[in-house]
Order: sequence, then C-alpha cells, then structure tokens
Amino acid sequence: MSQTSVARGSALANKQFSTALSAMATRQPTPLAALTGPMPTHDAAMRKLKQQSTTEMPIVRVDELSKGPGDVVQVDCAHVVKLRPIMGDKNAEGLGAALKYSSKDITLDMATLPVSAGGKMTAQRTPHSMRLNALAQLKRAIPAFRWQRCLTLLAGTRGKQDGTDWVLPLATDPDFAEMMVNVVKAPSYNRHWVVNGATLTQGGAQLASIATTDSMKLSHLDEFAAIWDEMSVKMAPIQIPGDPAAGDDPIKGIMLVDPLVWDAMITDTTAGNNIRTFETNAMQRAKYGDLNRHPLFSGSPILWNGVLVRKMQYAIRHDASDLIAHVTSANKLAGTETNVTLAAGLSTTHQMARSIFLSAQALAVVSGANQTSEETYSLLENKTNFERNLELAGEIMGTEDKLRWSLPNSAGDLEATDFGVAVIDSVVRKRG
Repeated sequence: MSQTSVARGSALANKQFSTALSAMATRQPTPLAALTGPMPTHDAAMRKLKQQSTTEMPIVRVDELSKGPGDVVQVDCAHVVKLRPIMGDKNAEGLGAALKYSSKDITLDMATLPVSAGGKMTAQRTPHSMRLNALAQLKRAIPAFRWQRCLTLLAGTRGKQDGTDWVLPLATDPDFAEMMVNVVKAPSYNRHWVVNGATLTQGGAQLASIATTDSMKLSHLDEFAAIWDEMSVKMAPIQIPGDPAAGDDPIKGIMLVDPLVWDAMITDTTAGNNIRTFETNAMQRAKYGDLNRHPLFSGSPILWNGVLVRKMQYAIRHDASDLIAHVTSANKLAGTETNVTLAAGLSTTHQMARSIFLSAQALAVVSGANQTSEETYSLLENKTNFERNLELAGEIMGTEDKLRWSLPNSAGDLEATDFGVAVIDSVVRKRG
C-alpha cells in the first residue's frame, strides 16, 4: 500500500514546520506568554470584534491584522469620565458628561532571522544534523528577539548590555530603528522614578545626581506601593486568570528587576525587611484558585504590598556619563524628550539598572498572518549553490508597542502617559 510522502521544501512541509516552529517559539521560557491575557469570551464584545485579548493583563494581544491585509492597527483608550450628579427636579437634559477617547496606531512589519545549515560537505564532515541544529537556533532566537523588543519598548531604552544572548543589537546599530519598527519612547514623566537614598524621586532628571549608594531596597517597594495608590493618573491593577482574590486584594502589578537589583534586594539587612516574609506572601497568594499553576508564580517571586517582584532574564543598564532620554517636568504634557547625562560618579564600578513595573495594558503585541500560513511564525528554506547548500530562516509577522495616551491629570490637562508601565532606576555594582 502506498503511503503519502511529503518532500522537504514542499508547501505542505513548510506549513507543518511553520506550525511546529510557531508552537516551539511561543512555548519558550520568556515572560511574553505569561504576561498576556487570554482572548475574551462573549462578555467582551467590543474587544472580540477587534480581535483583542483581555485588558486586565500587562500585554494586550491584538490579532486583528491576522484576519486580513493591512499593516497598521488602531488601539483605543476610553478616558475615565468625571460625572456630576443633577439633584432633585433640576433639568438634567443636555448635561451629560462627554465621552472622550485617545487612540494610537501601531505599525506591523515582518522580521526574518536567517541561519545557514551548511552544504553537502559540511553535513558529510559532522555527525550532527545541521538542519535540526539550525531549527534549534531559530527556536531560541525568535522568542528572545520578540521579548527583547518588548523590554526595550517598555523600558524606553535598549541599554548597554550585549552578548550572544541578545538578538536585538545595541541602539547604536544602524539597523536598530528598523528592527524596532515602532519608536522607542522614554518613560513619560508621571511613570518614571529614580532611587534617591531612602526615597524615590519622580522624573529622570535625578539620574544626573544618582550615587553609588542609591541601590534598590525592599523598603522602596513600600514607597512605590504608596505612590501607586496616590497616582492622579491611575494605573490599573492586573487580574491574573484563576485569581479569586483579584477583586478584594488586587495585585497592583509585576515588577521585573535586573538580576543585580534582585541581589541587592534579597541581601538587604535593614530591620523589618525580611525576604522570607515576602516569599511566603507570594506562596500564600499562589494557593488561591489556580494561581499555583500560573507561570508568574513559578520559581521564587516576592509579593509585598500588592507588588509581585520577579527577576528578569535580560538587563537594561547604562554606564556613567551615558546620555539617557527622559521627559522633564516642564515637558510632561507633550512628552517631549531631552537627554540627561548619567552621573559620572558611578565611575567604572557601578551602573544604572532599570526595573520595569507592569500593570494592566502596558504593551500591545500585534500579530499578522503570513501569506503561506495563518501562523505568526513561519519557517523558510532556501537551497543555493545548485541545491547543495541549505539556508533556513524564521519569519515573524508581528510587532509590539508601548501603550501611551494623553490622559487628563489632576489639573485637568492632557498629559502624555505610559498607561500600564512605570520604571524605577537604581544603581548596581558591576560584577566581573
């Protein structure tokens, strides 16, 4: 009996490999999937119409462009309206508060990551499968590239760390802006804090005076939690699927910290800053509902004052005397950026490290469909040199962008606001 055979390079084979590559890439251990909410059900008709995932998690997935042609998607934000009651028999007609919206366009583009699988003689000389090795490289690089773009957009800077684990090049690379697709914007003034001794100072101007002693401590979590409660332009708490306590005891957000910031926090010996208490709080919260199954509670996270702290794989750091884009208090409404020079006193022994706090609706991840597949990721194969050399490429049809809108502040002015992300800059001591 004859069997169906799918030759390498055929359309069907490519589709199967694209599906496999897409599955492998999305399952890689980056926080992208863990921070993204599920697609909505029938109770969210508007979001469903726009193919947008739930808005209670830091990353909002927008799949609208996967359903048809186009390279720009619009994401909207409805302002919180301040209503005014009309009492008794007074005429209320025509006095309704006007609904206001802000919107932003996010551009979609395609990224291709090629890798050579060698030629016939290369395959002859090695016992390894060059094709499987190339596929494994793509499996690692694709999710790393997307998450590094996410971190750069959320942090508002690429930083100076580099190495083989970084697929996204430094901002000085001539192709950096094209790879990012959407513009990297410095943190808005009302979402930027710098450790200043025992307190947090708002705005990036403080970076010019940051000192080697300005390391992150557990007490700074208390300070930030208090700031979060009193923000004039509120950040929405996250609602992790399977958390029945989300309404009564909301998690304010997730603080992603540099590995060296994490080290500074867990070695803090200040009275009352007991790291074991923080870890116990996280484990207790994870026992509610299905949270123990959620990847955000895997490992050893810290939970205090409603802030879930996790160590991030990559570091966003700057060296002494670096120019860093920031928004001054005078420019906070328009969000116009200027550069601040990082304090030279950090010398060569210390760096500035940026921690990223994520609440709901911090980032939009826009996905499209490839021409040959409905998958976001596709595997391409190309034989050259009279079909003796094989080159593979992973193709990503999707981009990301930080969600920023102009929202009314306490004075009633529209202020450029990073809706779901804030950053805290602190100092770490270099190792190695």
